[in-house]
Amino acid sequence: MEVAIFGKSFGEIFFNNCHQLFDYLHQKSIKIIIFKPFYEFLVEKVNLKPEVEGFFSTPEELPLVDMVFSIGGDGTFLQAVTFVRDTGIPVVGINSGRLGFLADISRHELPAALQEIEKGLYDVKNLSVLELTSPKKFIGDFNFALNELAVHKQDSSSMITIHVYLNNEFLNSYWADGLIVSTPTGSTAYSLSVGGPIMHPASQGLIITPIAPHNLTVRPLVVPDNMELTLKMEARGGKFLASLDSRSVVVDVETEIKIRKAAFTVNMVQRTNHSFYSTLRNKLMWGADKRN
Repeated sequence: MEVAIFGKSFGEIFFNNCHQLFDYLHQKSIKIIIFKPFYEFLVEKVNLKPEVEGFFSTPEELPLVDMVFSIGGDGTFLQAVTFVRDTGIPVVGINSGRLGFLADISRHELPAALQEIEKGLYDVKNLSVLELTSPKKFIGDFNFALNELAVHKQDSSSMITIHVYLNNEFLNSYWADGLIVSTPTGSTAYSLSVGGPIMHPASQGLIITPIAPHNLTVRPLVVPDNMELTLKMEARGGKFLASLDSRSVVVDVETEIKIRKAAFTVNMVQRTNHSFYSTLRNKLMWGADKRN
């Protein structure tokens, strides 16, 4: 078995767990390819110099390993996806900090989870991805998002206007601070924080959620994920901010954006005793009431 390790920096609370992770991989003779900046962090800060087969620093250098271990939070998981891309390599999210929906293996669960993964006792979830296209290329060479695309006003004063079309038919003009187009995976992320609905991961839909809309009658909308969305922006300053997951860039207001469901999915490793419903109860505290 060969795995790739991707990560960023983390706090001292995870130092011992990180040693535990690499000790287990070495004990099981699992070959390791590691993200070079993360390896340097381990050597300098964690006092850990694991034995590895090689390094990668770009998506092109990532070999076709059996799995990618993402060590960090959900933001780190999203960055790991930009390396995995459409290869189909399953991603394991190991949480080195607090709350995590994608990085859902906590440090306390790590020993049991490693044993289950090594024995093949896990499920693989296929997560849908957004694809963004535009006549003006502005987001780099990976124009995909696992969670959401968000467009925002650039300054702190005036709103922007987002004209939205579904399969080239006009839907609505949103006067707001911005707009989010989210996958079911992203329904528990940014979209949720501004009042969007939670969607089951198996739902075949996209969520359109305005950010602080000027009209009280405007509400989030769920549309089928086989539809193509077109966004046309107006802004006084002539620019707006576009974000694909954790990657943001300032864009000219004349730039038109088209969004569709991508032709590939991201494969996420999930423990067999974990489910979407247990995540809602444990991480969103559904049903929690101190009176009970």
